[in-house]
Amino acid sequence: MGRFYVFLVLANLFWAGNFLFGSVVVEQVSPFLLTALRWAAAAPLLIVLAIVVEKPRWRDALREWPLHLLLAGLGLVGFCVFSYEALRHTTPADASVVGAINPALIAIVAGLIARERVGGRRVLGIGISLVGVLVVISRGDPASLLRADVNEGHLWMLGAVVVWTAYTILGRRLRTGPVTASAVQASITTVVLAPFAVPQLGGVSLDGAALGGLLYIAIFPSVLSLVLWNVSVKKVGASTAGVYLNVLPIFTALLGLAVGIAIGWPTVLGGVLVVLGVTITSIRRRAAERLGGGPEPRGHLR
Repeated sequence: MGRFYVFLVLANLFWAGNFLFGSVVVEQVSPFLLTALRWAAAAPLLIVLAIVVEKPRWRDALREWPLHLLLAGLGLVGFCVFSYEALRHTTPADASVVGAINPALIAIVAGLIARERVGGRRVLGIGISLVGVLVVISRGDPASLLRADVNEGHLWMLGAVVVWTAYTILGRRLRTGPVTASAVQASITTVVLAPFAVPQLGGVSLDGAALGGLLYIAIFPSVLSLVLWNVSVKKVGASTAGVYLNVLPIFTALLGLAVGIAIGWPTVLGGVLVVLGVTITSIRRRAAERLGGGPEPRGHLR
């Protein structure tokens, strides 16, 4: 059983790398093109993985194509474009801290859909998380919020959080297995974005760091984290696995420090508050479990 907890840690480590390497790649390509290239590279790997792991009946999966199309637009395109746009304006650590509020938001939305009364513990946890995000967004100066003097990247990341919440809740309606669903959605994304992405390739010249970052994003967070996450959720349960998402901003900050990206005290304080709040909110997320289990959809794709 212990290896599954290691898998959860590795999955979050790889997702943290997505923030770091994404910030490198978006210096040379647009967030839209990065998103298109990411899923074009990941789609074949996901198809092979689905065949090996789930042995899907593709015809049954494709019967759900309208929902797959919607989810691809939300999670694979919307979330990625928003989060990569955020990385053009803020640090990976700040983006990951703002994004870390996602499990708490998903829990409260799931509770509202399930018509579950929001208890004091959950209100407390969400309140603490919001304070943490506000500390990061305001850079430790609450008056900046009144002046509307906020970093554009933080706003883009908040948009990504909202989009991912919608993706998560709607994704619970799928009957398709998680890996197969990811393969189908990545394929749809590749086909739909190709006519818009291909003309942009003419002026693109990636250096070694950006090319390496793109390959990392296509393989590690898009494919390997997906496998490690879903295998572990089946063994330890969605609620237990969800708590491990709290290490994502920590890993992102440590990776940033490793490559010389400084971290200010508002990011540290905000990160601690968000992690604390999400942990409080995550305890016994009954509403989320009723809707399919866990803080993330059937296949986390960050």
